[in-house]
Amino acid sequence: MLSLSVLVLSACGGGSGDSADAPPAQATAAAGERPAAATSCPPLQGTPVFQGRVPKPETVLGFALGSQEVSSEQAYQYMQAVDQASARVVTGEAARSAEGRPLNYAIVGREANVSAMGLQRVRDAVRKLRDPATSVAEAASLAASTPGILWVSANVHGNEESGTDAALRVLYELADREDCDAARILDNSIVVILPIQNPDGREADTRRNAYGFDMNRDWFARTQSETDGKLELLRQYPPLLFIDSHEMGQKKFFFPPNADPVYHEVPDRALSWINNLYGPAMAAEFNRLKIAFFTGATYDLYAAEYGDSVPTIGFHAAGMTFEKHNGDPIATRLREQYVAMWASLSAGAGERQRLLGEWRASQLEAQDQGQRGFLEPNAIQFDPKTPLYQEVPALQVRHYFFPDDPARQRELAQLVRRLQRMDVQVYRLTAPLQVPGYRPYGGSPDTAMLPAGTYWVPMAQRQKHWVQALLHEDPYIPTSYSYDVSGWSNPLLLNLPGGSSGAVLSPQASLVGAQAVPAWPAPAATPRIGLLELPGTAGFESAGSMRYVFEKVWKLPYTFLTPDKLQASLGRIDVLLVPDGSAKEALQTLGSRGQQALADWVKAGGRYVGYQRGAELAVGVGISTVVLKASGTATSGALVRVRLQNGSPLAAGVATTGSSVSRAWVMYDDDARMSPGLGVAVATFPPVGTPDFHASGLQTGLEELDGSAAIADETVGSGRSIVFSFDPNFRAWTEGTQRILWNALLGPNPALASAAAAAAPESARQGAVQGAQRAAQALPELDKPIRIVVRAADADATRALLQRYGTEFQESRRGERVVFLIANREELSGEEHPFAQDLAAELRRLVTPLSVRMP
Repeated sequence: MLSLSVLVLSACGGGSGDSADAPPAQATAAAGERPAAATSCPPLQGTPVFQGRVPKPETVLGFALGSQEVSSEQAYQYMQAVDQASARVVTGEAARSAEGRPLNYAIVGREANVSAMGLQRVRDAVRKLRDPATSVAEAASLAASTPGILWVSANVHGNEESGTDAALRVLYELADREDCDAARILDNSIVVILPIQNPDGREADTRRNAYGFDMNRDWFARTQSETDGKLELLRQYPPLLFIDSHEMGQKKFFFPPNADPVYHEVPDRALSWINNLYGPAMAAEFNRLKIAFFTGATYDLYAAEYGDSVPTIGFHAAGMTFEKHNGDPIATRLREQYVAMWASLSAGAGERQRLLGEWRASQLEAQDQGQRGFLEPNAIQFDPKTPLYQEVPALQVRHYFFPDDPARQRELAQLVRRLQRMDVQVYRLTAPLQVPGYRPYGGSPDTAMLPAGTYWVPMAQRQKHWVQALLHEDPYIPTSYSYDVSGWSNPLLLNLPGGSSGAVLSPQASLVGAQAVPAWPAPAATPRIGLLELPGTAGFESAGSMRYVFEKVWKLPYTFLTPDKLQASLGRIDVLLVPDGSAKEALQTLGSRGQQALADWVKAGGRYVGYQRGAELAVGVGISTVVLKASGTATSGALVRVRLQNGSPLAAGVATTGSSVSRAWVMYDDDARMSPGLGVAVATFPPVGTPDFHASGLQTGLEELDGSAAIADETVGSGRSIVFSFDPNFRAWTEGTQRILWNALLGPNPALASAAAAAAPESARQGAVQGAQRAAQALPELDKPIRIVVRAADADATRALLQRYGTEFQESRRGERVVFLIANREELSGEEHPFAQDLAAELRRLVTPLSVRMP
């Protein structure tokens, strides 16, 4: 471990005590007075000395911080009051939420650093530090004189409130204190405080935002305005440290080090700061104050979607997730969040010059790695007993290329814009280029002649880690499990052709200018579309992401429906879209009359489009004969390639220019296995091991899908049902399969009806419907369960552990794999659940699971 050196600035106030108690003991200094010099000033151990210039929270709010939770309006009211009272603070607005609420931030530091000119100087200095062209001498001078940028953010989940209140306390104390403990932070840093990342969720007391997005899964995609504005502010003030404060169901406080898996392109220096500087600094204070905590949990430093992984991979920062038990009183939650925040800020400020030098070195090293085509190796970071699941292969990657495909202009623009807005340089070839060893996504290496106009992303740039994180074909996961998805390659999500090469090349190319927001093409005709939200949290999330796409991306009118309103609304719609959610609850709400009305509507010419449990609802109503069976896969969200039937209108525009084969990458999240029944399998999973098969992420058990249907299209009377086994709009990430969903909603009917469906007599159809319904009734009834997959040899130990926890679960065997689905009646996330993380940790001590999947 690195030793912590403390920069001695000035003496603490008289006496000693725990400054983390709320409210803190206060001494008031005369105006302009600075404490005398001292030999030691440990953080959080002296008596805070306040100037008395900044109003206390209770003066503005009418109550002390920690006596009740603040509202968004109250938080912003207090931030404004502090801004008006202190020259150390400036405030601004980073974004507006889905419902129009502001995301306000504060920047606090010495007056010379946070004035308009001071902030410009800091931005310019940081830009030069990150620029490889800056000389060694100038960089050393800047590292010695520039404040580090340290971030405190909170409340990305709206019902996890205490980080906000703690951040306001940090703001107050930095704005008004004048003692050595505060001076260490003020003299060495500017602190950007974003106390509320999800104001809509905070007001509604929901984890998600108004569109149903878990915005701690939105970081690379930036679909939500809240995320997008936050990242633009991060680009202005790139962090050395990024704190993301959360709450959880477990009863201790969590801070890093993180457990495995850790993404292989996480910068080494940033990971060292997390594990050897900030983690020990917090542990020392929590131990001293006798606050219970734990480390080594899988709160993700793997997928590039989170408030810890994206600042770390994308900005070379120490990105850290804090988790505090949500059942404690607000005073306790605030106090512990504050201790973690202050200890981290103090540690970062105390090592400012070293960290700035290493921060620059990290980015220079990334550029050098890209020049050499070097990929960082995989490693087990936390538990040496865990076997390394997948090594990063010994191949060189120096370039990524994307053809200028007329059929993919929107998706290309999206990818280029996404890269540019994380400061990646993207070029276009101005002359043809022969590329030896070209590795196309999902294909075999070969020499390729790339035409002028091809997009080129070189790895030889300081954002090399981010380039690899977004453009890889395989994420090379180091463990057989992940906290969330195991695959997120952006070209695959966008279904873009392209590839990489490790050859030493000197392309003739020009830098691409800033890419505008790509618009979705307007449809020739717009049917009347109804969007049915199924009950449950999954229903809110899935329908919410579709509301976002309709309103913000496609700009299509639609009618929002719930099961109790559906029957009365069928006469006003032509197409019904049914995403995921509780099909069984929806069937109960519809009742026999509602179900018959929906079936009659389809038979009379209506078009039903459903996915996941929306497909199950279609089976329950009798308008689809697909057979759904629970899967025994262990993928934790992998990208899997499917092949589409070219003659289907659902495949329109999916094939790349010049190709006779339509393929797409789907986000397969251990979804049900589907057979088409009397319908047509428009998209199928190729057999594992064949040239058509390819997957990115964990692939355990994918052979179960061999030849099964991913999309089924079926004629029903004069109408049509189209069902997907997977989510074609997964978190609004999967823009490649959004195109297929668009075709399902707005495209023409097939020229020829399914021969099987057209020729089958009514008795045969009824038999197929009944068989499909029997299969659907056998599907697990647990919504948003914790999903554990183990080897058959480990099933007894796993079962005994679950029984000891006293939890309800369902068990099924798939050959040499056994799947355990653990009841989660309140549909809690993995963080919110009271024992999910403890269970997962204990399970990994007993066996090596194939998959542990939290909701």
